[in-house]
Amino acid sequence: MTATHRQLYPPLQPYDHGFLRRGSHQIYYEQCGNPDGKPALFLHGGPGGGGDRNGRRFFDPEGYRVVILDQRGAGRSQPAASLRDNTTWELVADIEALRMQLKIEQWLVFGGSWGSTLGLAYAQSHPSAVSELVLRGIFLLRGSELRWFYQDGASNIFPEQWQQFLAPIPPDERDDLLAAYHRRLTGDDPAQRSQAALAWSIWEGTTSSLLGNADVVDLFSGAEFALAIARIETHYFVNGGFLESEDQLLDGVDTIRHIPAVIVQGRYDVVCPIVTAWALAQRWPEAEFKVVADAGHTAYEPGITHELVTATDRYLAQSRGIR
Repeated sequence: MTATHRQLYPPLQPYDHGFLRRGSHQIYYEQCGNPDGKPALFLHGGPGGGGDRNGRRFFDPEGYRVVILDQRGAGRSQPAASLRDNTTWELVADIEALRMQLKIEQWLVFGGSWGSTLGLAYAQSHPSAVSELVLRGIFLLRGSELRWFYQDGASNIFPEQWQQFLAPIPPDERDDLLAAYHRRLTGDDPAQRSQAALAWSIWEGTTSSLLGNADVVDLFSGAEFALAIARIETHYFVNGGFLESEDQLLDGVDTIRHIPAVIVQGRYDVVCPIVTAWALAQRWPEAEFKVVADAGHTAYEPGITHELVTATDRYLAQSRGIR
């Protein structure tokens, strides 16, 4: 990392937090930074990952009003790990309800991995509500992406970690690992559920960084975090993300091409390989496409952090009339 790299802003605490009540769910949200600043929405990954406290730090707190919500069943939202009424379109509706409750006219939408999926779905549903998009580690929930990471692909790069991922599943069920995991994570056996959740979550955590990151692995190894992310991810993935077609988000790009956007992608992202970001960039030539040569998946790779903070700083400056 060079001296020219931008880094995260210092840690800060929310000035406001609460719950948005939506049916059987209580959606946790918080606001950080400047109450009179440029609104920005941080969308966490997973689905099921929960609000990242460091997510606040991608934004200049003097200039941004940062909103973070924990999506249904995730993080501090209740009931924890719940799959009831938990679909992409329910989450899109939650985001829009929160925007209305907070009386925000437009906001920058920032999301990585699953957050990029949800950010695209939200922007395509409510384009007038989005001032800019900052997307990282693009995930479009296509079958080829799921097969790469959960059946055959990433397994060839991380064979030792893959053996741990296979362990909870008997050999005669390994022809469809996603379905096998879904059965265990939604079954009635709590021990089997916990074992499957940890194996699923740790596989994701150990493959997210180019050179490995113990802090990421520790987060994904927590029992509560693992159960939420594993249950909710498999629920979404066996249902194709509740999309009308696996190319829905690519096909919907024409509705958002007028929105300023940056796509940031690690060259060696194993979780969400660059070919998916490339496909999005080809359909959306107006968007800036930033490939970080020495990075994997996580937003906390130095080069990815630099590009993300550069983007939010630039959009803030432009909102102030500075070019």
